[in-house]
Amino acid sequence: MKSLKKLLVLLLLPLMAFTAAHKFYVSVTNVNYSEKDKALQITSRIFIDDLDKLLLERYDLKAQLATGEESPLADAYLEKYLRAKFVIEVNGNNADYTYIGKKYDADVVIFYIEVPNVDKATLKSVQIENEILTDLFDEQQNVVHFKIGDQKKSFVLVKSRTKGMLNL
Repeated sequence: MKSLKKLLVLLLLPLMAFTAAHKFYVSVTNVNYSEKDKALQITSRIFIDDLDKLLLERYDLKAQLATGEESPLADAYLEKYLRAKFVIEVNGNNADYTYIGKKYDADVVIFYIEVPNVDKATLKSVQIENEILTDLFDEQQNVVHFKIGDQKKSFVLVKSRTKGMLNL
């Protein structure tokens, strides 16, 4: 894990030096197992301006996220997009998930998703396919962190490699 963090810093540092000339496209998703709720609980952080651009280009919706003029259609289109681009498999089978909602934090949207009724005793694998924003930005990187029990694993998913799996 430490070596992954060091690698990410080394990869990100040169990119940050040129932020005025080139924007960096990244999302961060955390997948955790809740013993209490017997569910996979997922949060995903995505930049607001990237989602605004996506909604305009893909759905012709001027969403104006996180403003007083936010479109009343924004939530429905965001959920529709998430369901098309964010797929979860549990033990090799597509898992239905509940889109709980979103909140804003500075310049990001935090999405809350839950896969209910997951029995840890029979849990063998969790796979995430994350194609969020890869259809709009070729440089998009979707970082996924798994934490299930004492198992931890992280992936950097890109347009050419959109899936990451944790085997238990």
